Amino acid sequence: MADPTRDAAFDLLSAVVDRKRPLEEALDALPAMAPRDRSAAHRLAAAVLRRMGTLDAVLEPFLRKEPPDPVRHVLRIGAAGLLLLETPSHAAVATAVALARARGLAPFAGLVNAVLRRVAEHGGAALEELDAPRLDTPPWLWASWGEHARDMAIAHQQEAPLDVTLRPGAAAPPGGELLPTGSVRFASGTRVSDIAGFEQGQCWVQDAAAALPACLLHVRPGERVADLCAAPGGKTAQLAAAGASVVGVERDAARLARLRDNLMHWHLAAETVQADAAEWSPAQPFDAVLLDAPCSATGTIRRHPDVPHTKRPRDVRALAGAQDRLLTAAAAMLRPGGRLIYAVCSLQPEEGAPRIEAAIRRGGLRNDPFAPEELADLPEARTEQGFLRTLPCMWAERGGMDGFFAARLVRV
Repeated sequence: MADPTRDAAFDLLSAVVDRKRPLEEALDALPAMAPRDRSAAHRLAAAVLRRMGTLDAVLEPFLRKEPPDPVRHVLRIGAAGLLLLETPSHAAVATAVALARARGLAPFAGLVNAVLRRVAEHGGAALEELDAPRLDTPPWLWASWGEHARDMAIAHQQEAPLDVTLRPGAAAPPGGELLPTGSVRFASGTRVSDIAGFEQGQCWVQDAAAALPACLLHVRPGERVADLCAAPGGKTAQLAAAGASVVGVERDAARLARLRDNLMHWHLAAETVQADAAEWSPAQPFDAVLLDAPCSATGTIRRHPDVPHTKRPRDVRALAGAQDRLLTAAAAMLRPGGRLIYAVCSLQPEEGAPRIEAAIRRGGLRNDPFAPEELADLPEARTEQGFLRTLPCMWAERGGMDGFFAARLVRV
């Protein structure tokens, strides 16, 4: 019988690569299994997705013709074990052969055995000769990232560390590094349940870059603030913890339920509304609005290595249109002089500055650039226009960060 870890990893790869389902969604759809096996399957599938171009290049010389997709998935899993995860060669080969047979691919078991034995013998040397960052990045993404493409692709090869945001007054948990921006960072692979204070709601998981947009809104106690597209709630929590009267707007019912559960766990209060933010109208205008808009999420590839395999250029174009509609709606929710932060966890240029320029052309808004002192802890993230632009390769010595774009606008 196949190893349950590899059996589940096969299902995850098939869901992401063949059916374009997000990895987290595919993970949730797995049948009940031991938590250890589930975690190991996630790690194995993520390793394959993160380095798929390189793995395919290593396998290519040992294949006389293109195998069926399911067989290629088995080979990728075996090669990842051999080359990336330090699985003993006999175990990596044997479990891959067993996986092929368990998946109805018995006629290809001999091929799997022969190819992976060659990979065990020669794959390490071949791996060193390849341009892995380029191979593991789809060409359309590489071209869109410009001069920083290689540095970002290198950052994407590593699993991201775990960052948490502290409730005001909470002590930094032991074992973590207090970052200049106030987040606390733990090594990749840290179980969040092991972080002191997490179970008591004293902190929540949030990448250091993701915590910046809410900080840059500079809400004051008593201000009425809307958090649009609010789930899972990290930014809502930041705004509520700062003393604002917050309304979190979320379209999806399941995500809204998660937002409410999270706020309860963190002992924070906010009004929640199920609505499409592009169509919702508040009873009275807000002092400030935070719009963390739906986007391509290419800034989160370190955490979500499925993104390059599920997103396409046409998705970015469609998302840009939705972002424009949300910006128009968000502007209409503000009182005159009210502040709006637009943010996306995207590295794609189309989802950043052009959306702000288009919003200003439509009228009613002006750019309010971030001052150098506002980003004094991360000066390299301030653009010439006064926008925020973080990249995965920033803070490389600390483990990097998510890619984010943010801009601040004021209603005129």
